[in-house]
Amino acid sequence: MKRMTLVFDEDSLYTAVKVAAAKRNAALKDLIPQILREWLEAQEDAELLPLVAEAKAEYEAKGGVEASDFFSKNKSKRGK
Repeated sequence: MKRMTLVFDEDSLYTAVKVAAAKRNAALKDLIPQILREWLEAQEDAELLPLVAEAKAEYEAKGGVEASDFFSKNKSKRGK
């Protein structure tokens, strides 16, 4: 386990984080690592967004369709 000191430059930010921890029935020391993990995951997701958009554009350019559209068309054909 590694330790670090966290300094809040703004009292309002410290208060907001303490309130958020209290609402979750969690200690601030337990909440901060969770917040950091979620932030890191969000950063990874943000890095992947352009790749996802590029893959979707390529898929659509090659004639790919949304799954819901595909199944709707096949359901209506099967019903006939």
